[in-house]
Amino acid sequence: MAGEIPDLVALERTGTGKGAARQARRDGMVPGIVFGGDKEPLPIQIPFNELFKRLKAGRFKSTLWNLKVDGHEDVRVICRDVQRDIVKDLPTHLDLMRLRRTTKIALFIPVEFINEDEAPGIKKGGVLTVVRPEVELVCTAGDIPEKITVDVTGLNINDVVTISSVDLPAGTKPTIDRDFVIANISAPTGLSTSDDEEGEEVAADEVEIVGQDAEEE
Repeated sequence: MAGEIPDLVALERTGTGKGAARQARRDGMVPGIVFGGDKEPLPIQIPFNELFKRLKAGRFKSTLWNLKVDGHEDVRVICRDVQRDIVKDLPTHLDLMRLRRTTKIALFIPVEFINEDEAPGIKKGGVLTVVRPEVELVCTAGDIPEKITVDVTGLNINDVVTISSVDLPAGTKPTIDRDFVIANISAPTGLSTSDDEEGEEVAADEVEIVGQDAEEE
């Protein structure tokens, strides 16, 4: 399971329709609806400041939430839509969908790199450059992996780790079809600089030699 599922606390909203929604907004709340899961839709409202903070943090729509509403059992939900004011771009309504354990969802799963001390490239001073610290995977709501493990044993300088070379958790697949890069081992900066300086010194010597030949002529 991907760590601890974050809580999303809401209140049950009394009344439906535009009038009730406007009243919720005047009270500093964002109205919403919870649907799916073979249950009746549940009108809710979430404090504006709390929702705005969550939205600003990013990936609100790709995060699995544990919805807590007084008087109701906790339920896993994912956001399907956030409506915004066309002028101020602030949230005005949200739709949450209840999930069954077998529901397929796309979530960002963290990547862990192991056995860095067994990578010849790192022993030579190379640097493990992480391109994607998280990878978006399609998985079931009831079996979300905690992480993706990448073993860098045997990797040398300039070697690249792509998604096709990683053993993904059972029952998951990337949302991106192409074979994208997760990380690589880059050459140490000092080595690159030394090579460049050596090249500059050779070039300088060649210039001096040419100048001498010109004077002799």
